[in-house]
Amino acid sequence: MLDKLKKVHLIGAGGIGVSAAGKLLLNRGVKVTGSDASDSDILCELEAAGAEVVVGSNPDWAKTADLVIYSSAVPEDDPEREAAQKQLSYFEFLGQVSKNYKTIVVSGTHGKSTTTAMLGLVLEAAGLDPTVIVGTKVPSWELGNVRIGKSDLLLLEGCEYKSHILHLDPNVVALTNIEEDHLDYFKDLDHIRDTFQEFVNKVPKSGIVVRNADDPETMKLKIRAEDVQFSMKDQPTELQLQIPGDFNVSNALAAMSVAEQLGVDSETIISGLNAFPGVWRRFERVGQFQDSEVISDYAHHPTAVSKTLQAAKEFFPDKRLVVCFQPHQHVRVRELFDDFVESFDQADLLIMTEIFSAIGRKEEDKDISSRDLVNTIQEFDQSQGVSREVVYAANPAEAEQMLRERVRSGDVVLVMGAGDIDKVARNLCR
Repeated sequence: MLDKLKKVHLIGAGGIGVSAAGKLLLNRGVKVTGSDASDSDILCELEAAGAEVVVGSNPDWAKTADLVIYSSAVPEDDPEREAAQKQLSYFEFLGQVSKNYKTIVVSGTHGKSTTTAMLGLVLEAAGLDPTVIVGTKVPSWELGNVRIGKSDLLLLEGCEYKSHILHLDPNVVALTNIEEDHLDYFKDLDHIRDTFQEFVNKVPKSGIVVRNADDPETMKLKIRAEDVQFSMKDQPTELQLQIPGDFNVSNALAAMSVAEQLGVDSETIISGLNAFPGVWRRFERVGQFQDSEVISDYAHHPTAVSKTLQAAKEFFPDKRLVVCFQPHQHVRVRELFDDFVESFDQADLLIMTEIFSAIGRKEEDKDISSRDLVNTIQEFDQSQGVSREVVYAANPAEAEQMLRERVRSGDVVLVMGAGDIDKVARNLCR
C-alpha cells in the first residue's frame, strides 16, 4: 500500500510523531500536506522539509489525498477526518511501515526516547544504516526526529498509551521498565503489564526481547523469543556518559544489549554511548539566564521527576536547584497525587503551573488543580520543618515572570513537563 502513495495529508502535523511520518514520506517522493491547530517549531520544520502546511484546517487536502494520517489526539468528527477517503492513525501507519523492515522497537514507561536515540546513533556508527523514528530530536540528524537509512533495519520508539504498540510488528523489542501511568486509559498496573505481555508475544521465536533485570514488573513477563537481560550491576567500567543519572545508565545498557545482539562490536558501542550528547527536552541544556544554567526536560511522571531532580543535584552538587514544573493531564495528577507530592524533595525552589490538559485525552476530573499539589507540598514541608518557596502559577507566562524575579546568579533552572512549558526555558535564554 505505502509504495502506491502519491499524496498524503497529515492531521496534527505539528506533533513529534506525525511530523516524522511526513518527513519519511517526503523522502520517498510523496507529496505531503499537513494541518495543525497551532503553529510550532515542529510544524515549521516539516514545512522546511518540503510539506505544504496550514495552521487550522483544510478538508479539501484531506479529501484529495490517497491517505490521511492523523494524530491519536484528533477526534473522529474532525472535518478533515470526515473528508478523508482512507485514513490511518500515526501508530497504524507505523505498523504498516514496520511490515517492510526488520523492526526494532524500544518501549517502556520511561526512557524510550533517549534509549532509541542512543541505539540509533550506535547502529549508525557501526555502519548498519538504520531508518529511525524517535519521539524527540537528535542534534546530529538533519531531520531531527527521523533518520533515513538504506538498510532493512527500522528502529522505532513504541508508545504504550492506548495499546499503540500492538500495531507494530517487531523482530526485536527492548523494554526499559514498566510502571503505572496513563491511567485515563489503563485500568491498573496489571492492565499495563498485560499490554506489554501481548506486545512481546508478537515477537517471533527467532526474535529477541531485551528487558531490564532491575525492573520487577518487566521481569514478570513471559518471553518466548530469545530473552536478553541487562542490569545496572553489569555496568562496564568504560561507560562514561555525558548525561547524568542512573536512569540514563540504564537506558545506555538497554541500547548496548540490543546492539550486541545485532553484532556490533563493544568498542563501537562504548565509544558511541560515551559520545552521546543528549536529545531535545531530555535534560537538554538550553542556555544561560543571568549566569544560571537553564535545562529543559520532558519528565512528567513522578518517578521521572524525582530521578531527574536527583540527577541534577548530582551533576550540580553545589548549586541551588530552581524547578518550574507543569503537570500533564488531570487524571495523571489525581491518580498519582501522593507520588507527585514526594517527588520534589530535591528542589530548593518550586514553581508549579496549572495542569496542562492534553487534547484528545480522557479527562474525568478537572476539579483537581496544581493548587492542590502546591498546598499539600507546602503542608508537608511545614510538617518536616523544611523552609523553601513553593508557589503556584496560573500559566507558563506567569511562571516565566516568577522565574525572572527569583532566579539568582549561579542557580540551575530546571523547566519540566510534557506540555507547552518548554517555551519558558527557551524564552529565558533569548
